Amino acid sequence: MFFISKLKKPIGTTGVSYVVIALLTAIASEIKVIPFNGENFRFGLGSIAFFLLILIRPSIPLIRTGFITGLTVVCFRLISDLTNEHISFFASLQNHFPAFLYYLLFAIGFSIIKIESYKASPLFLGAWAFLFEFIGNGAEHLMRYLLSTHVDLGMQEWALVGGMALFRSFFVVGLYSMITVSEQKKQVQEMLGVGADLYAESLYLQKSLDHIEQITAASHELYRKLKKENLQELSVQALLITQEIHEVKKDTQRILSGISSISTEKRNNVRLLSEVLSLVVTANEKYSVLLRKKITFHLSLSVDFETTQQIPLLALLNNLTANAVESIEQKGEIELTIFEEMAHTCFILKDTGEGIQEEDLPIIFEAGYTTKFNNHGVAATGIGLSHVQHIIQTLEGRIQVESSGEETFFRIQIPTKKLRK
Repeated sequence: MFFISKLKKPIGTTGVSYVVIALLTAIASEIKVIPFNGENFRFGLGSIAFFLLILIRPSIPLIRTGFITGLTVVCFRLISDLTNEHISFFASLQNHFPAFLYYLLFAIGFSIIKIESYKASPLFLGAWAFLFEFIGNGAEHLMRYLLSTHVDLGMQEWALVGGMALFRSFFVVGLYSMITVSEQKKQVQEMLGVGADLYAESLYLQKSLDHIEQITAASHELYRKLKKENLQELSVQALLITQEIHEVKKDTQRILSGISSISTEKRNNVRLLSEVLSLVVTANEKYSVLLRKKITFHLSLSVDFETTQQIPLLALLNNLTANAVESIEQKGEIELTIFEEMAHTCFILKDTGEGIQEEDLPIIFEAGYTTKFNNHGVAATGIGLSHVQHIIQTLEGRIQVESSGEETFFRIQIPTKKLRK
């Protein structure tokens, strides 16, 4: 009675999950092989679909899911028999009801051991799945034996049941692991992208903080001069301005401290240089698609090593590559080449964009330089390249740029000891 009463509770979106799992399992179970002559016992894709679906759809009551799925599979087969074959309802029910026992027992088993606790351990998860599938298949066949005149299975047949249970269990676990690894890789890429953005923002804040320090000192000096000149009213106003600037400075310091601690924590993670470059290319391929441009990326690495400086590298390389994407009109190429030259790691970035005017080359790294304007003709801030240079200087490196009417060439040299783990 308790189980039935729980089935009557409103289940909202969980109810949709029951329906989806039950229907997909029932449909998949019709793709089958019947291994034993005279038996309705089958090896189908239903069990594979059911196991995979309860793995990727967490936080649903497993016993209830197995109960509903088992009933759905039986009803699906009953309808199929009654519409396509000349067989009585009770004969069809006798043939297919044992399948209900399989799904219920399989779900009960995982409910008992708490499936969530084994998702991170593929070997144990596969072993439990093999056990529960063997028990479920065995119980299904024994019920068929009791309900009909079919003969019992011999050792060879039981070995086949066990072998299929082993194969299907670890096949699903392997498929689930592939899905989760893909998702984890995507999450890592997103986290690294956020880390690079945070690092870049911390540089902006640090620069603003330096300016605030200078303004605070200047306004306090103004206050002292006005006070010395006995200009009481003006000196008080200067002091109030100084105090307000000081409050802004403290707020900025708190924000900078929080962002820096996050970006520093991310930088303590170790990643291969090739992985960092792959992230840069992937991000800018998406950016080029967003801008509706057809850009071919070429990545060449003759050196690879672990680095803890992936966030600074992502910040500077993303900036330069995004600039290259923006400089290309509709179609072009961007080439990234990385190699080691004596004690330095060199990064070469070439693009087939519009290029930089020769007279602008000496000033492109100055804050305020820009060739970008919005729809209203307002210039961008022009602080991207200045921060690229700042990052490179922080890593004790240097950057050179050459440009013609057909391509732009950036060459970055950073001491390898500053990059290697």
